[in-house]
Amino acid sequence: MIALLVLCLIAAVTTAATADPSDQIATATVTGFGAKGDAKTDDTQAFQKALDSAADKGGIVLVPAGTYLIAGSLNVPQGVTLRGVWEAPHHADIGKGTIIYATGNAGKEDAEPLISLNQSSSVRGITFFYPNQDIDNVIAYPWTIRGSGMHCSVIDVTLVNSYKGIDFGTNWNELHYVRNVFGCPLKIGIYVNNTTDIGRIENVHFNPHSWQRADHPNAPKGKKWDTLLAYLPENLIGFLIGKTDWEYMNNCFVIFPKIGYHFIRTANGDGNAVLTQCGADICPIAIQVDACQSHAGVAFSNCQIMATIVTGPDNHGPVKFSNCGFWPVEKITGSQAIIEGQGTVTFSSCHFSGWGTKDPKSPAIMLKSGSMIVNGCEFLAGDKTQIELGAGTRSAAIVGCKFTGGEKITNNAPADAKIQIGLNIE
Repeated sequence: MIALLVLCLIAAVTTAATADPSDQIATATVTGFGAKGDAKTDDTQAFQKALDSAADKGGIVLVPAGTYLIAGSLNVPQGVTLRGVWEAPHHADIGKGTIIYATGNAGKEDAEPLISLNQSSSVRGITFFYPNQDIDNVIAYPWTIRGSGMHCSVIDVTLVNSYKGIDFGTNWNELHYVRNVFGCPLKIGIYVNNTTDIGRIENVHFNPHSWQRADHPNAPKGKKWDTLLAYLPENLIGFLIGKTDWEYMNNCFVIFPKIGYHFIRTANGDGNAVLTQCGADICPIAIQVDACQSHAGVAFSNCQIMATIVTGPDNHGPVKFSNCGFWPVEKITGSQAIIEGQGTVTFSSCHFSGWGTKDPKSPAIMLKSGSMIVNGCEFLAGDKTQIELGAGTRSAAIVGCKFTGGEKITNNAPADAKIQIGLNIE
């Protein structure tokens, strides 16, 4: 009798240790509503029925490992999580974990998104893949995921080759949360706008290897890899930021975009944001600020910038860089900062090196118009001009910097501009 009890206890402990905790707390499973997960059968209706079954009380709709063809669109009700079982970052391990093959609305960029999130709903642990996408003939698809309302979350998701990735901009939203998102979006990675209270985006990595390394016939290998690397710098905006009241972004990265981080004015207004440990790599423009809120602006701390930052002529808000590193893209980068507008741009404890690979006469920082503060920065580029003050300069303070090879500042500012340059060293 005692031996039997011991065996039962061992069996119970073993079951508890090996069972997927999602199975124990799932409200429904898509397979329970007829989803096949064979990459051939359209599972759209089965998914939606499972999601609708959880609508009254909320809960988790589990998507077990498999490849599910979704030829339509899905709506995730309030308080419901659509949850897969592939929660580790990966370079498109097609055939493992939970994968959605998206085929609906091809050529209809403005159609309903693949996944629509509502208040306090989320998608988690799923790889999204477009099996019919072709880099030689790119197909426009609608957004992969769109959020509306408060507290929508996207967690542990891979967007292998989405045309447009995550949309927290088309509809009103607050307190969106994006974490651990990887992939190779082709037009826009993440769009933020219409956000009336604090959004959070962290641990996002956009890299074409997410598609190139996929074990699938449409993966851009060989000559198609070269086509992809030519396509992205002409088309991709990694992060498009419009109206948002406090956007916190941390550990975000994009490589080979046209623009890494683009801050714009929309019909909803301007935004403000704080970015830490973020970067844009190998691109013509890493950061472009066309507009930001005049009382708060945007701030970059401990960021890595392999390209150029631009502030546009219509910007009125402050733009601040602290403890950031700037270095060039060969034959592409001229100046590492081109500044216009009415806002003040501040560089503090930043490091500039190797600028002017496109045109050796380009200064590291070109102030065309507006105001600038450069404090405690280091410039490494031999005999090249470090800073040029243009005819539209209103004010500039350049203090406490180290200019390797000697201070080389070109001052074309008007006579009434307020300029202070001093306490710099070689």
